[in-house]
Amino acid sequence: MTAAVLLAAGAAAAGVLGAWEALQSVDAAAAARGARLTVRPLVLAGRSGREPTPPERLRLAILGALSLFAGGWLVAGPVVGLLAAVLAPWGTAVVARWRRARWRGRLADGAAAVARALADALAAGHSIRGAISEAAHAAGIPGPAGRELRAAAGALALGERTEVVLRELARRAADPAYDTIVAAILLQRDAGGDLAALLRATAGALEQGARARADARAATAQARFTAWLVAALPLAALGLAELASPGYLLDLLGEPIPALLVGGALALEVLAIVLVRRVAVLPA
Repeated sequence: MTAAVLLAAGAAAAGVLGAWEALQSVDAAAAARGARLTVRPLVLAGRSGREPTPPERLRLAILGALSLFAGGWLVAGPVVGLLAAVLAPWGTAVVARWRRARWRGRLADGAAAVARALADALAAGHSIRGAISEAAHAAGIPGPAGRELRAAAGALALGERTEVVLRELARRAADPAYDTIVAAILLQRDAGGDLAALLRATAGALEQGARARADARAATAQARFTAWLVAALPLAALGLAELASPGYLLDLLGEPIPALLVGGALALEVLAIVLVRRVAVLPA
């Protein structure tokens, strides 16, 4: 066998390995893109308040089920992995609702800034449509409130009617503060009055309410933390026992009386968590 043949064989092997590595890179990139597209509805729920569509919820549930099944299997075996996978659709829906609730809370926190910016623009001589555009682009309102106001200004620039844009803003916010702002603007348009002064008074009331809620959260922080900690201790103890002795939970559930007691304890635990949430969690 000559040196040329050996070099040719080596070049062929290197080519095969290089092609395999390229295919793996393409597959990895495609998988990463697929995962990003699947998780994107959760990102949008927290960034723009968009609710996932049914196909997106299905993809999220499948991805969550596979992830929880793999994690549960690695930690405590296939049965626990299967139980965790069954909870995936509920878990992804809860995460999506939580992110949308956080977005709505941040949007509500910006209502006072929106009202004050609109009042300043109206006092400067702008019409209602001009005030919305001026507040959206010149007031520098951060966060979801600024993005929603800029979206409203964009819709007005495209020729949409003022009442339609304002009602859509109130619908997306789903918060009494924005209902008040929109009602004040539409009422002033029909009946007249000093809208700038009314919006400034509204902004002051909203800021006072936000301070009161912040004070209430600070005053009850320790009690709420203690309640959640006590409610979570039994579940944490059960998880630690399973980690210390894999299969402990299955052995415990294998006997009828312990299984009945564990089931009753878990039902009471869920009830306690629900009651703690209703009693201890303050509205945003």
